[in-house]
Amino acid sequence: MTDKPVRVRIAPSPTGYFHIGSARTALFNWLFARKHDGKFIVRIEDTDRTRYTPEAVADYAASLRWLGLNWDEGPEVGGDYGPYVQSERLDLYQQYADWLIKEGHAYRCYCSPERLEAMRREQREKKEDIGYDRHCRNLTAAQRAAYEAEGIVPVVRLAVPLEGQTTFHDVLYGTITVENSSLDDLVLLKSDGFPTYHLGVVVDDHLMEISHIMRADEWLPSVPKHVLLYSAFGWELPVFAHLPLILRPTGQGKLSKRHGDVEVRDFRRKGYLPEAMINYLARLGWSYDDQTEIFSREELIRYFDLSGVNNSPARFSYERLEWMNGYYIRQLEVDDLAERLVPFLVQEGLPVTVDTLMPIVPLIQERLKTLAEAVDWIDFFFQEKLELDPQMLIGKKMTAADSLAALKQARETLANLPDFQVETTEPPLRALAADLGLKAGQMFGMVRVAVTGKTVAPPLFETMAILGQPRTLARMDRAIEALVSLMDQPAQ
Repeated sequence: MTDKPVRVRIAPSPTGYFHIGSARTALFNWLFARKHDGKFIVRIEDTDRTRYTPEAVADYAASLRWLGLNWDEGPEVGGDYGPYVQSERLDLYQQYADWLIKEGHAYRCYCSPERLEAMRREQREKKEDIGYDRHCRNLTAAQRAAYEAEGIVPVVRLAVPLEGQTTFHDVLYGTITVENSSLDDLVLLKSDGFPTYHLGVVVDDHLMEISHIMRADEWLPSVPKHVLLYSAFGWELPVFAHLPLILRPTGQGKLSKRHGDVEVRDFRRKGYLPEAMINYLARLGWSYDDQTEIFSREELIRYFDLSGVNNSPARFSYERLEWMNGYYIRQLEVDDLAERLVPFLVQEGLPVTVDTLMPIVPLIQERLKTLAEAVDWIDFFFQEKLELDPQMLIGKKMTAADSLAALKQARETLANLPDFQVETTEPPLRALAADLGLKAGQMFGMVRVAVTGKTVAPPLFETMAILGQPRTLARMDRAIEALVSLMDQPAQ
C-alpha cells in the first residue's frame, strides 16, 4: 500500500451517458476517499474527439450529484491540480511526450493509416499477433526529415523495451509479470496533439498526486505499459486495484444497453431512489459479511475496504435492485415520499402538489417498487372524468343486469351516509352485499372500478374517504350510465 494522503479519481470519457459500471467505480472511489479522509476527484478524459459527446459531460455531473457522490476537485468545483479536463491540458502532454523522445523512451511514427491496415491484414493472414512492427523506431535523422518534408504529422509511440519483464502488484489480482516482448509500441500522442488514454492517464494521475487507482478490470492489460511510462519518468507507482466486471443478469457477457437499462439516468427516470442505487451498487462486487444487504451511506463509509472486493465478475439483477428500491421507499417519511413523487405525476400532466399527495401516499407506499409506478396507482384521484370500460363493471359471476342493480343500491346506500369516513362506509356496503346474496369481494370490486376505473387500486374505503362523498357519488352515477348504455346496445 502507500502512506501518501488518499487521493482517488473517477475519470470518465464523455463518449456516452453515465453507465452503471462507471457509477459503481465512482462509488468505490468515493467511499474509499471518505473513509480515509481523502479527496475524491473528477477528471474528464475527452481526448477521443471522434466520439466526444458534449451532453455526456453534463450527464456525468448530474448523475454523480443525484447519487450524492459530490467531488472535492474537478469541473464545477475547481482545485489546485487543474484544469480537470484533458482537452485543456494539451501543452502538458506535448511537453512530456517530447521529454520521452529526448530520453529515448518514445519515438515519432510517420506510418500512414493505409500502411498500418496493410500490416495488420498481413499479420492476420499469417496468423501472427496483431501489433505495430516498429517500422519507424530506428529511423535516421535524414529519414525523419524526409517524412516531415512531405508534410506528414507523426504520432508518438512508446519505445517498449525489447527484452526483460515488467512486474506490478494489484490489490485484487496480486503480483502480475508480463514479458516485454509481448507488449506493443502503443501510440502515446496522436497527430492532432491529443494524448491517447495511456499517456494522458499516467501524466494526469502523477501530476494530480493520485494515490490509488480503482478502475474497471478491463484496463488491467494496460497496466504494464503504464508501469513502463512511470519507470521512464522516474515516478512512484500508485496503488492499483482493478474492479470486477459487471455482467448481464444471465451471467453471460458484459452488462450493455442491448439487454436493458444501463445508464444512471435510465434508473433515475424510472423512479429508483439514489439511496437504493448506492446500496445496490456497493454490493456489486463488495461484501461486508455473508448476510448484510442493507447499508446506510454512513455504514458503507465505515465498513468499505478493498479487502472486501472480489475480483470475480458481479452479476447485475434488476429484480434485486427493484426489491431494494421498494425497501427504501417504505422507509421514507410520508412528506419526503410525496415530494419525490410530485415530478413523476406532474410529468404525466396530473395537477398534484405535496399537500394533495399527503393523504394518498400512505395508501400506496407499501406497494411501490419505483416512484414511477405511482402514476398508475393514483392518477384517478386527479382526473375529473374516468375512462370506464363497462365490461369491467360487471361483477364476478354476475350479469350486467345484476351488476347494474347492485351498483344502484350501493350508490343509494353511500348517498344516505352522514359522513364518508372508512368506519362509516365499509359496514353498510358489506351488509348490502350480504342482503343481495353477494360476496363482499363482488360488491367491492364493482364499486372499486366505478370510482377508480381500475380493478387494482389503493384500499377502496380509504380511497373513497379521500375522494369525498360528492366525487364518489358522481363517479358512481357515470358508472351506472355506462352499464345502462352497455345493456342498451343491440346483441351482436
